Amino acid sequence: MRVVLAEDLFLLRDGLVRLLQAYDFEIAAAVETGPELSRALAELEPDVAVVDVRLPPTHTDEGLQCALEARRKKPGLPVLVLSQHVEQLYARELLADGSGGVGYLLKDRVFDADQFVDAVRRVAAGGTAMDPQVIQQLLSRRAADDQPLARLTPREREVLELMAQGRSNVAIAERLVVTERAIAKHTANIFAKLGLEVSDDDNRRVLAVLAYLDHGR
Repeated sequence: MRVVLAEDLFLLRDGLVRLLQAYDFEIAAAVETGPELSRALAELEPDVAVVDVRLPPTHTDEGLQCALEARRKKPGLPVLVLSQHVEQLYARELLADGSGGVGYLLKDRVFDADQFVDAVRRVAAGGTAMDPQVIQQLLSRRAADDQPLARLTPREREVLELMAQGRSNVAIAERLVVTERAIAKHTANIFAKLGLEVSDDDNRRVLAVLAYLDHGR
């Protein structure tokens, strides 16, 4: 699996390169600036891009803007964003096209190598890997003035947050210590209340919910 990595801090970039290589990823490029990232994404066509939001020369949203532009040129290009903070606008932009293969992790909440590598693989496969804090902020921003979200029960909101992280019904059931059948019922209720078509495809159902949260704002 070929990875383009963008991180301006040398020690962190080098550490990520070594980590991914240890798990048999091929590093197609490891860059530190926005222009370098744009060229790498256009020329190398990686299986997944792991991108810091803030890169030189602007140190604002350079990394994300490069990734978004690459996704416009190649819809569905898998992108895993790393950030120090929950940037709601960035998260919504990334999710807006609903084409899959997206992730948003907070750097200081990635606790071990397996967690990070699993997120990279999940995004590369077209799934989602969203930090719970990102999801909670997206949900809380909408809940106060959005009637469909307000109709969700506390348990349904909990299930929705776990769905948005990219978890399957089996994984959610294990996390909440309930049966898979109970989670399937909650999922059906969530889709009905949000006006979304029920789907057995885990990736598409999560993207549908996240797209709803984005486009309905």
